Amino acid sequence: MAIVGTGLAVGAIIWLMGHSRWQPWVRSLSGVVPPFINVVGVLFGLTLAFIANDTWNAHDKATNAVYREADALRSLVLLAGKLNPPLRQQLHQALKNLAQSSSQEWLLLARRQSSPTAAADADALLLLASSPALAAEAGSPVQTLILNKTFELRNDRNLRIGLSQMHVNPLKWLGMAFLGLLTLLSIAVVHAGQPRAASVSIILFALSAAPTAAIVLIQGNPFQMPSSVSPAPIIAAVKDEREKKSDP
Repeated sequence: MAIVGTGLAVGAIIWLMGHSRWQPWVRSLSGVVPPFINVVGVLFGLTLAFIANDTWNAHDKATNAVYREADALRSLVLLAGKLNPPLRQQLHQALKNLAQSSSQEWLLLARRQSSPTAAADADALLLLASSPALAAEAGSPVQTLILNKTFELRNDRNLRIGLSQMHVNPLKWLGMAFLGLLTLLSIAVVHAGQPRAASVSIILFALSAAPTAAIVLIQGNPFQMPSSVSPAPIIAAVKDEREKKSDP
């Protein structure tokens, strides 16, 4: 969208300056000093930089949330191993169910949605971790640790969901697009008497700005391809030793 919009704007401005019936009027605008471009260009560059910073910060936060979630799962797997059956099997199964449903949630996160199955599995794990049976089996200190890790899992999952829905505000993109158009027009006005030089300057600016904006737009949601955060750490955290040994 950013590339197509920029291309249309460039084509329209070049046509207006060199081939339209308003060409004499455009040339009458000559006289604007070249430093004027800096005023609008700096505003455009700052806006693009702020949007890019928000996007990449969201990607970093999502990556950290996934690894914290995986670490909490791994800790719970280790703590579950100290319990006696059948409670150990119940906790292991609850952790596997949550890891599986959380990893399958990625497709929904890419569409800014969340999985009811993952939410139900997180609730089931919390109920099991807070049950009197686990308290009697593990003791109060261990149960407290299990509960803390369970809350960490829930908090990091909620953070993932929030980040998936924090796509860059459309108003920011409209503001950046407007400033980009003003920058193109500024270049055209500065070179009003030289259509050929104006075409070269406008195309060079478009070639630098449009791909950069497109890259930032593509990475707006950290769970969308091609730069999606991977759920692999969550899946690997609940693999038992037999599964790990069977991997190639």
